[in-house]
Order: sequence, then C-alpha cells, then structure tokens
Amino acid sequence: MIVPERILTFINSLDDGLTPFLENLAREARETDVPIIRRDMQSLLKVLIAMKQPHRILEIGTAVGFSAILMAQYGPADCTVTTIESYEKRIPLARENFRQAGFQDRIELLEGDAAEIMPQLTDPYDFIFMDAAKGQYPALLEDCLRLLTPGGVLVSDNVLQDGDLIESHYIVERRNRTIYKRMRSYLYTLKHHPQLTTAILPVGDGVTISVKC
Repeated sequence: MIVPERILTFINSLDDGLTPFLENLAREARETDVPIIRRDMQSLLKVLIAMKQPHRILEIGTAVGFSAILMAQYGPADCTVTTIESYEKRIPLARENFRQAGFQDRIELLEGDAAEIMPQLTDPYDFIFMDAAKGQYPALLEDCLRLLTPGGVLVSDNVLQDGDLIESHYIVERRNRTIYKRMRSYLYTLKHHPQLTTAILPVGDGVTISVKC
C-alpha cells in the first residue's frame, strides 16, 4: 500500500460509489480474486473521463470488463470503448458483463496479445487506459503514442508496484526484477518524452497521467 491505510480509508469513506451494476461486479471480483482497479483509482478515472469527455477510448487489459464498463458508463453518450484481452477464460465473462450492463454495442473486445493487436489499429483515440501485463508497458508505448490524438490522455495503472519501485534492485525478489527494471524505464520515458507531459500519482497502486502535446 502506497498511501497510509488510515488516510485511504477516510478518502474512500467519502466516495459516492458507482452504479449498482458496477458495485455488484466489484464485489464479485473481490470474492473471486479477479484484479480490478482500486476504489481510489475508480474515483480518479471517473474524474478524468468527466474532464476529458472522450469519444473514443482504448483500454489495454480487460479482465472481466469492470473498468471498460465504468468508462462507458461515465463517458459521453456517444463514447465507444475498444478493449484488448488475451486471457481466454475471462473473455466470455467480460462479454457477458458488457451485455448485462447494456453496453455491448458501445464496447468492442479484441481477443489476443496487445503487442500483436495494437500495430494493426489505425483509428485514433483520445483516451487510452493502460492496464495490461506490467512488463509490456514499455513495448506498447510507441503504439499508444501513434494512436493517441494531440491533447489525448494516456493513463497507466499499477506503475509503483505497491511501493517496491523505490526499493533497491537487490531487495526486489529475483522473479520481479525484470518488471521492476522495465517499469522504472517506462516511468523515466514518460517523464522525459518530448511528446508527453506526465504526472505520477500515488493513487491505487500508482498511476501516471500523460497528455500528448
């Protein structure tokens, strides 16, 4: 946990919640250990969607469809979401959740590896939500920039690895060192990229908000 638990509990206690469908889906995800964005990240994503009012959203990493539905729910009425997922067992669950939420006509799910799918995409997006396998972030950035419109927003979730990213390389477990190195490189690139203005925030498991110049 990045933010002290007492502060986070207080912040979350003030939250006005989501739609009944999303609240129920969040509860089911917790009960079945399906990773979805945390409560404070949900609030931030709602605010960013309200500010940007995107009409075309690309999400990288669908899981069971929670965040795709959230963005469709709180985006403009004509907003569409394209989401990419490679984990076959979760794809039918996500499709069913889209149907039950009433967004099956506004959310398109592309099945497969984002690294293979994204180079094939050509239409521009004004909002991209990166929530894929963390080691993939650096490899996907070039296509994100290509697809993002000028003034578009790139949001990358889980970038601080529960605070492990500030630890010495030697303290991090060996099996996590590759992700550690790639994420540090990714954050450096976002902060120094000539096409991006980026903020790193200690929200959820760490999030970056980047605007394309």
